[in-house]
Amino acid sequence: MFYFSKSKYCLMWQCPKLLWLNKFKPELKPEDPSLQARFDEGNVVGDLAMQLFGDFTEVTAYKDDGKLDLNKMQELTKECIANGTENICEASFNYNGLYCAVDILRKENGGYAIYEVKSSTHASHIYAVDIAYQKYVLEKCGINVTGTYLVCINSDYVRGKELDLNSLFQIIDMSAEVAEEYPVVPSLLNKAQQVYSLENEPCQEIGLQCRNPYDCAFWGYCTKNLPKPNVFDLYRMNFDKALKLHKQGQTAFNDLLFDGNITNAKQLRQMLHQVSDQPDDIDKDGIRDFLDTLSYPIYFLDFETTQAVIPEYEGIKPYQQIPFQYSLHYIEYEGGPLLHKEFLAESGTDPRRTIAERLCEDIPKNVCVTAYNKGFECGRIKELAARFPDLADHLMNICGNIKDLLTPFQSGYYYTKAMGGSFSIKSVLPALFPNDPALDYHNLEQIHNGGEAMSIFPRIKDMPKEEAERTRYNLLQYCKLDTYAMVKVWEKLKEVI
Repeated sequence: MFYFSKSKYCLMWQCPKLLWLNKFKPELKPEDPSLQARFDEGNVVGDLAMQLFGDFTEVTAYKDDGKLDLNKMQELTKECIANGTENICEASFNYNGLYCAVDILRKENGGYAIYEVKSSTHASHIYAVDIAYQKYVLEKCGINVTGTYLVCINSDYVRGKELDLNSLFQIIDMSAEVAEEYPVVPSLLNKAQQVYSLENEPCQEIGLQCRNPYDCAFWGYCTKNLPKPNVFDLYRMNFDKALKLHKQGQTAFNDLLFDGNITNAKQLRQMLHQVSDQPDDIDKDGIRDFLDTLSYPIYFLDFETTQAVIPEYEGIKPYQQIPFQYSLHYIEYEGGPLLHKEFLAESGTDPRRTIAERLCEDIPKNVCVTAYNKGFECGRIKELAARFPDLADHLMNICGNIKDLLTPFQSGYYYTKAMGGSFSIKSVLPALFPNDPALDYHNLEQIHNGGEAMSIFPRIKDMPKEEAERTRYNLLQYCKLDTYAMVKVWEKLKEVI
């Protein structure tokens, strides 16, 4: 029998090859450390949404091995429908192997309405695709589907003392979009069945489906035979334009460099350095002018933040960046020692007041502060200042004195082939210091990037003591390397002039 689910149906809608690879060669997907965190957050959103319409019955059931008991869930769903249950959560149906679980099945208008819950802040067409599949399965099972809705996050919601679910969520009528997708469900299912019968992966050219509606996890596999680097690796290259050039046979840098289609100066420089043995671009005057804007004492600041879809504390919006940690290297006078301060909040507590106070303690007024891509740090400081008026004067003074270490690289004062067209510190640092293990993020334990730090901090509160202490130490080491890296970049800039 052909077994299918709504997630697989959405993969098929995006790309048949994606569906085939996901089933038969899932090992080709790179690991995604943030996947579990997103899954957990989606569960939190789903659990809260169950309460939207009052009393409900959840039919989720598990086997002894911890896996979902789909047969039991289908039996419970039938019982709920027979008993006239108003709101059934995770209502489960199976029609000839086509399975779906409806987030909220609500009895209304002589039938049942489908409410699909997403942690997104807006409607996307792929959600209509998802719901159309559910409607198809339910109607084949004899359910009168009277409405199709999307439950998603209201991005304008600001939490008060208590969470207001009716304000947190917004409900969008998806009937028009679902009606557009519904007629294609049978034919797409037939094609999916054919795809599953293939011994070898289906042929599929690179196309818009590689990024729409989601970035394909198999991009690296499907582009493995393209020259490296290529048009898709160009600095801030529009994917549609890159795709057009690729289909015209202009994929390799050698093809692109002199054909006139690329006019962006940064992209041209990236290609020129890649295809020829160009010396590093070093504009000493530009670097000197930038360094002249810095003065002692000089501070190097970096934040780590969380970004929860459900605002946990008063005055926070969904997905708002909340700083929970910073590292601060500083040098008080020319030739002085490199000093360091740091802060890491307690997981499970609102870190904003404490981190704001510590910033004011650790960074005096009217001193030179540096950040890498300062817009991020400035944004968080401004939010803290707005939240705590008594600290606003000091916080805004810090913000007003921040200089951006990204500037000399983004402005083209310093460029090397090894940067690969990117000016992020994760690209600049190994380009400037290729053989320094002390500056290699891969040598860190447990936490190697901001995404991992963001995901793990909220979980510390639930860890055993020893694991929590080890994780806190690793977080401190990661953030400390961020600001130490800034110090080394600053020293390199001084060295080359």
